[in-house]
Amino acid sequence: MAGQVTDEAGSKRARGLDRAFEILEYLRAHRQPIRPNELAIAMEAPRSSIYELVNLLLRHGMLEYSGGDGRVYLGRKLYFLGNAYSDHFDLMRECDISLTHLAEQTRETAQMCLLEGNKYTVAMMREGLRPFHISSAVGELVSIPWTASGRLLIGHMSDQEILDFIPPEDFVLPNGRHLDPAQFIAEVRAATADGFFTFNSVVENYTYCFAVPVHQADGTPIATLCLVTPREDGLKHREAYLDRLLSEARDLSERLGYKPTPAIKRSSL
Repeated sequence: MAGQVTDEAGSKRARGLDRAFEILEYLRAHRQPIRPNELAIAMEAPRSSIYELVNLLLRHGMLEYSGGDGRVYLGRKLYFLGNAYSDHFDLMRECDISLTHLAEQTRETAQMCLLEGNKYTVAMMREGLRPFHISSAVGELVSIPWTASGRLLIGHMSDQEILDFIPPEDFVLPNGRHLDPAQFIAEVRAATADGFFTFNSVVENYTYCFAVPVHQADGTPIATLCLVTPREDGLKHREAYLDRLLSEARDLSERLGYKPTPAIKRSSL
């Protein structure tokens, strides 16, 4: 009986911890303060548990009051935790250097992109030196099939794992066209074999996107380095931009312990 009680208490604490992380993630995704009762409605959670967790997160500095009327938002404690993470996690620091190199060398907008759950996000960005800037919202969650990086970040998954991972509605592109999952998977396999993916952006009509993977030691793609360019310039300088990206990504991957197989010569368009 005592063991059962202990198990139930541990399970309750785990559910509470999960819910606390869900609160933080909800605020990160929506980027605006919210009242706890509105949070409970949006998350379809009991108000009592949401109020209890919000108060706990407030006490620990993970949340702060913001905007009046009892609204809460992400707290400054998270900023310090993020700084500690950045100091420890070499990939972020090294990617920052790589993005600076790419932006200076190409004059284009350079990005480092990741998976966030079953979505894609731009984690870091350096704008190019052009008078006309192309930029994306860092941290915004985007459907994986809409992106060049998405074809590379899930290349280690099986076909069925990909279909289970991506929500069916995410195959509907911004223009309303439905992308056939079989076509998407074929593009994933081709991109993984090529070691890069380029295409006309489905989000911005005038841009051309480049993405190459950064691999961790076991070969899993952990991130991508990307360039987002005006379409005409991207096509004109496609080979040169790809060479820059591939070189930076290869160096990063090797510093993470990845041992690549001998490169296969690329064919140009």
